[in-house]
Amino acid sequence: MSEYILEARNLTKIFSTGFFKKKQIVAVDDISFGLPRDVSVITTLAGESGSGKSTIARLLLMLISPTSGKIIYDNKDIRNMSRKERMFYRKTVQTIFQDPYQTYNPFYKVERILEKPIKKFKITSSKKEQEKLIFENLEKVGLKPDEILGKYPHQLSGGERQRVMLSRVFLLNPKIVIADEPVSMVDASLRASILNDIIRMKRELKISFLYITHDLSTAYNISDNIIILYRGSIVEMGAVTKVIKNPMHPYLQKLISSVPVPDPDRRWDKKIGIRTEEITYTVEKKGCKYYDMCIMKENKCLRNTPKLVTVEKDHKVACNLYCE
Repeated sequence: MSEYILEARNLTKIFSTGFFKKKQIVAVDDISFGLPRDVSVITTLAGESGSGKSTIARLLLMLISPTSGKIIYDNKDIRNMSRKERMFYRKTVQTIFQDPYQTYNPFYKVERILEKPIKKFKITSSKKEQEKLIFENLEKVGLKPDEILGKYPHQLSGGERQRVMLSRVFLLNPKIVIADEPVSMVDASLRASILNDIIRMKRELKISFLYITHDLSTAYNISDNIIILYRGSIVEMGAVTKVIKNPMHPYLQKLISSVPVPDPDRRWDKKIGIRTEEITYTVEKKGCKYYDMCIMKENKCLRNTPKLVTVEKDHKVACNLYCE
């Protein structure tokens, strides 16, 4: 039996663009990682826009199909699941989207988004039980049911809409939640509260999270593990304390050095280079994807595509500086 409850094995997604779809863009490039079976964790996928974070989420949610590779849930390839098994997978692997407003149908009141999964998965047997469950789970995320139910989505704040989505996750009690930048469109005053709810769900309900973000600060504060993506590839991964405190890849070192420090006596004394070329990566290109921007590049980096190697326990990096 695999040590992972959900695992991506050599996952690749290539999109074809242009006239006659001759140009192929690698959005996800031979990625492998997993969420452990016996312990609940928060694993972060971090990287800039275009690094493949949301594409990985869509693959795991079965919204798109991989070009190659496998997604394994509980020792079974999700592409080979029966209809009943797929239904179970969709219940146990839930998501929280970035934009809480787009999740709702503006023509229906808020309670509809809570009632639908209860009916679909037959969680309760009566209307009274359903109402009780909805009330209890709204209160769990700090909302007052009497002030939320009966309203339309536009009548709620962004933070309230996102909390309702958290409540929906509580209802289904999944094993895994894919949270795609869940606080990026929420007021700063509410971000810490929502992130604390995520930590509480992990601790109390034993739910594992795949947390997707470009914000290394929040990733460091709530994650157990982190995966750093660049142009669809993993460049560094491992325990979050080791990866962030001791970054090995030049790309991650640059990212961390660009995080502002709230101290007027500490000013940036380095110029941060800005990439001007396309962020996409075509099938034809070889070598290290970070070559053009790297200040530590060598000739071999132009020829050799780096592989993930272990530099210490719970810490891997894909860089030709460490491959030997």
